[in-house]
Amino acid sequence: MAEPALLPTTQMERLAPAPLTSPCLRIPRARVARRCAQRWADLGFSSGPSSGRMNQLPQKNPLQPRPAGCSHSWLSSAESSSMDGFWMEVERIQQRDELREEDSGGNEGQLPEEGEAESQWLQDAGLSGLLGGLGLDSDHKELLSTLTQTQVAAVCRRLDIYARSVRRQHKTPARDVRDVFGVFNSVKISSQNGDSSMKGAQLSSGASKSPPAAEPGGPQEQAGREEAFNMHSAYSEQAAVLLQKSRPSQGGTSAWGKCSLPKFTIPKGRLGVTRIGDLSLQDMRKVPSLALIELTALCDVLGLDLKRSKAGKWKAAETRLFGVPLDSLLEADHKVLPSTQVPLVLQALLSCLEKRGLDMEGILRVPGSQARVKGLEQKLERDFYAGLFSWDEVHHNDASDLLKRFIRKLPTPLLTAEYLPAFAVVPNIPDLKQRLQVLHLLILILPEPNRNALKALLEFLRKVVAREQHNKMTLWNVSTVMAPNLFLHQGRPPKLPKGKEKQLAEGAAEVVQIMVHYQDLLWTVASFLVAQVRKLNDSSSRRPQLCDAGLKTWLRRMHADRVKTGDSLEATPKVAKIQVVWPIKDPLKVPLTPSTKVAHVLRQFTEHLSTGSKGQEGSEDMNSLLLQPMESANILLYEVGGNINEHRLDPDAYLLDLYRANPHGEWVLKQSPT
Repeated sequence: MAEPALLPTTQMERLAPAPLTSPCLRIPRARVARRCAQRWADLGFSSGPSSGRMNQLPQKNPLQPRPAGCSHSWLSSAESSSMDGFWMEVERIQQRDELREEDSGGNEGQLPEEGEAESQWLQDAGLSGLLGGLGLDSDHKELLSTLTQTQVAAVCRRLDIYARSVRRQHKTPARDVRDVFGVFNSVKISSQNGDSSMKGAQLSSGASKSPPAAEPGGPQEQAGREEAFNMHSAYSEQAAVLLQKSRPSQGGTSAWGKCSLPKFTIPKGRLGVTRIGDLSLQDMRKVPSLALIELTALCDVLGLDLKRSKAGKWKAAETRLFGVPLDSLLEADHKVLPSTQVPLVLQALLSCLEKRGLDMEGILRVPGSQARVKGLEQKLERDFYAGLFSWDEVHHNDASDLLKRFIRKLPTPLLTAEYLPAFAVVPNIPDLKQRLQVLHLLILILPEPNRNALKALLEFLRKVVAREQHNKMTLWNVSTVMAPNLFLHQGRPPKLPKGKEKQLAEGAAEVVQIMVHYQDLLWTVASFLVAQVRKLNDSSSRRPQLCDAGLKTWLRRMHADRVKTGDSLEATPKVAKIQVVWPIKDPLKVPLTPSTKVAHVLRQFTEHLSTGSKGQEGSEDMNSLLLQPMESANILLYEVGGNINEHRLDPDAYLLDLYRANPHGEWVLKQSPT
C-alpha cells in the first residue's frame, strides 16, 4: 500500500497567488483569554451530537502519582499558562456563529451502557463470534492464538462483563471465558526479530519475557540523549513488567517540556522497520483489531478505563466539500484522480498554504476576513470540481481559516467520535513514552481515510514549525491553535465538570504537540503487530490474491522450480533468488548469508542494470529499452506470499532472517508506485 501523497507540484501551479498587502487585525490577547475562559466554563455542560463526549478516565493503578494540583506535570508553569492561542481560536470559532446549542435528543455522543460497550468492543476486535453463545470459527481461533498474556486478559475482562450483563438481561448466554481460552495450548509466537517472544494464549503462566522500558532520567541528565522506543514486544507486556518489578517512571520523560522533547529512536530488529505504507491493504485491514486489543490491554495495565463514545448520527450535507464525510469526498475524488488517498480539497488547501504561507508571521494564528472566508467557501463548493476556482485570489490567512473550517465541519471528528475521548485522556498518563504508545495504537485504529488525512495535516504542521524563525510559530504555538479545531468538533465544547477547562485545553494542545513532533514514529507498524499479522496469515493458509499477471507467472515458475529440485523448507538455501517484474531471462541471485541485507540486493540490481545498459548500447533489444529508464532510487524489494500478502522491505532488513520468518514467501523487485 503506497503512502498517501499530495498532488504533484505540476498540478498545483495555480496555487501560488501573489501575496496581498492588507493586514488582518489582531484581537487583544488578555481580553480574549479572559472572555474565552469564562465562556468555556459557561458552555462546558452542553454537548452536541456526534461530538464525542470527553470522559475523565479513572486511574486505578497509575504507574506514577501526579503532583498535587498539577494534572500535566511535564509542562512548566510558564508553558501551561501560555494558552493564549488556544483561547483566541475558541473565541474566533464562537464569533463565527459555529457554536450550536444542543439540538437533538437521543444518545448521540453519549457513552454506551455496560454490556453494550463490551459487545461493540468484541465486534471491533474481530471477535463477534464470542457473542450470543456462538461457536468459535477458524478465524476467531487464529486471532486468539496470536494474543499475548495481557491481551488475553483484556479479552477475558470484556467477555466476562458482557456475559454478566447478558445474564442480568436474560438474553442468550455468551461464551464462558474458560470455554474460549481453555482450548488453546501454551505456545510461543516468535516476534520475528530475534529479541523477544510473545506468550501464546494462556490464563496462568510465568512472567512475560518482554524487556522493560529504558530507565528514565531527568531532563538535565539526558539532555541531547536519544531514547530507545521498543516495538519488538507488546506495549502492554512492557508496562506489566515495569509494574511487576515496582519500577514506575520517576520523572524522566514525564518531566520534559515542550521545548526539550526527547528524541526517540526505533531499534531496528533483523527484519527492519515497517511503515504503515509498507503493508498491503489486505494486511493493514488486520492491524486495527489487533491494535484495539493491545490498546485495551495497555490501558488495563496502566489503570485507565478506556471509554468510547457512540458514533453520533449526522444529517446528509447539501454541500459537496465542507461538511461531507471523508469517504464520500474520496469517492468523488476518485472520479478525478483514482489513486488519491487524501481529499483533493484538503490537498489543495495545504498546498496553497505551503506555497505562500509558511514564511508568513503568525500563519494559522492570525485570522482571515470572515466575509472573504464565507465567500471563498461558497466559490469552492460551486467551482472546485469544475476546475474554475482560482487560488490566486486566496489570502494565506483566509486559506488557513478555510483549512480549520474544513476540519471542524466534518460530520464526525477527524479523530473519530468513538476515540476522541481516548485521545483526550492521553495527557493523563504520566510517562511520555507510554503516552506515545497509546497514541501510536490509536493512530493504527483510525479508519484509513481519517489516518491519511491526519497524516497530511501533521506533515504540513511540521513544515510550519520548521520555518519558526520566519513565521514565529513554535511547536507549542501551532499546537495550541490547532487543538480546538481537532477536539472541539463543530465548535462544541465537551461535557466537563467545572474547573477542568484549563486541564482540557492544555491536554488537547499536548496531544497535538506530540503527534506533530513524533509523527514518523506514530506512522510505524510495530514489529509485534506485524508478527501477529504473519501468524494470522500463516494460520489461515491463504495465498495472496495478486493482481499483476506477470508477477503471478514469475511466482508460479519459482514455485515449480522448488518442487522440481526438491527444496526442503528445513534446509536454508545458500543463494536467494530475487524475481524481477520486468521481462529479463533469469532471476537475480544473491548469496544468502547472515550479513546479506536488502540494501545489498538493491545495490547489486542497480549494478546489473548499469552493466546491462552498457553492454547492450545501441541495441534495439526490448529488455534494454525497458531497463534504461529505471532509476535505482525507484527500485524496491517486496516480500510476497507465504504468511504476508505484500510487504515493502526495509533496506536494513536481513534476507536470512526474512527467509526464516517466511520460508514460503518470494522476493520480488518492483518499481516504486509513487
